[in-house]
Amino acid sequence: MPDDGMRRELVEGRVLTMEPSGFNHGRVAATANRLLGAHAHATGIGATVAAETGFILATDPDTVRAPDAAFVSRARVEAVGETVRFWPGAPDFALEVASPGDGPREIEAKAKAWLAAGTSAVLVLDPAAKAATVYRPGCQPRTSTDGQLDLTDAVPGWRVAVADFFA
Repeated sequence: MPDDGMRRELVEGRVLTMEPSGFNHGRVAATANRLLGAHAHATGIGATVAAETGFILATDPDTVRAPDAAFVSRARVEAVGETVRFWPGAPDFALEVASPGDGPREIEAKAKAWLAAGTSAVLVLDPAAKAATVYRPGCQPRTSTDGQLDLTDAVPGWRVAVADFFA
């Protein structure tokens, strides 16, 4: 791979190249990582990872994706052990921050790919709309611009106000 500052993911054997994200994207992603990581650390429920962490979602053809933030339960981390390269499977929870160039179909397809690979919930944050959309298996996505999100099905005990991601 060229060292050109671009981010890449492998989707069904094809390399996808993405532009570096903008400032608002980075700020929301950093806030989300801080909120998720603080909860996981305080409760000892598992591990959180930041953007650029690859998860192997499928093989033959290979799919390796990298969410903006993710959570893996402590039991799964202990079962797999030290992992230097990509995580072998989907995270329990994936968080994506929409970039200005992301279309609604692209965002929904990515969320559904996480769910199809075994992720319990996907949270998509839209910095422009200050909105949070939660995707769960077998359910319609739910979008909120205020109130509190209950993500305890994927991240035990995690409830967070939508506004906190955009503060």
